[in-house]
Amino acid sequence: MLFFAPLPVVEAQIKAKTDKLLSGLTKETFSVNSRDRVNLREIELIVKDLLRKQELLKKNDKTLTPNRIVGLLGKVGRSVEEDASKLMDALGLSNDSIMSVRKKEDALELLIARLEANQVLVSRSVNNFMPQRITGVKFSGMTIKDAKVPYIFLSGGDHGDYQEPAGRMLFTLALMSVLVARKIFAPVTYDGSSTGSDVGREYDIVGAMLMPREALRSTSLGSLDEVKAAADVLKVTPSAMAVRAMRLGMITPDLANSHLQQLREEYAQRPKTQARQPSAINAVRKYNGRELSRRMLNVLEAGQISPGEFCRIVCLRHLKPHQISDFREAMR
Repeated sequence: MLFFAPLPVVEAQIKAKTDKLLSGLTKETFSVNSRDRVNLREIELIVKDLLRKQELLKKNDKTLTPNRIVGLLGKVGRSVEEDASKLMDALGLSNDSIMSVRKKEDALELLIARLEANQVLVSRSVNNFMPQRITGVKFSGMTIKDAKVPYIFLSGGDHGDYQEPAGRMLFTLALMSVLVARKIFAPVTYDGSSTGSDVGREYDIVGAMLMPREALRSTSLGSLDEVKAAADVLKVTPSAMAVRAMRLGMITPDLANSHLQQLREEYAQRPKTQARQPSAINAVRKYNGRELSRRMLNVLEAGQISPGEFCRIVCLRHLKPHQISDFREAMR
């Protein structure tokens, strides 16, 4: 036991554990307009679980190919618009397809589908169905390294920047897709309602992806109602639209800050709603991501793992073997 071991042995074991855990992450938090940092212990069990699932999938699924998205933007393009277009084309995504969906939730699902179609796995936070709860930390998510199946973990909950969840999560997921394309694998925090100037190229690439200059060229954004209307069309939050308009020079920083302050006040006055606990099947699917779940079901059907192993490793014992058929049906 380490409790009785000499100090050098304990330190070596802790270092070996940390190095292995961080093999899929850089040590620094990727932060945009946020002073918050994520401590490893706050997400350690989730990192370990997603790394384990990456390895399990690669061991058993021989249809996986080298990932085309990882490193796609490793070489900086001539402009953020060029980088945005390159990533959107690779994902098979367009602004028209995003704008054509009815709700911001649908736009989020569309982006997830396009990422997973390109072997970028997407896991979403579901408390009580993950190895640990995320509480008391402003944490947007993380990108976990792999040459074939990189994982994006998208955190839920209140991030303290007074933005409605669906539009915020769409922007967060787009930001993390840019990080994967830039080969940046780290915990991510960002304050989506800050007008700070030091946001980095990645943030502006996301702006060009979701709120392209051409789409806003003839749009008036002087009033808050106009900002909200444009945000609804492009499926982003009004806060993101106000910041993007400021960065394009369409409105002044003072006006952007005025819009953001009004949005914070309106959001704070919204009635609080209690999120319903999802069924175990839907919760496991959401946390694993559809693509990992679908591929591991194929591994199960090929007899490469047993139903018991599937429930233990893939479902973290939240499903029983007799529920696997219902879980398979939920993937369709």
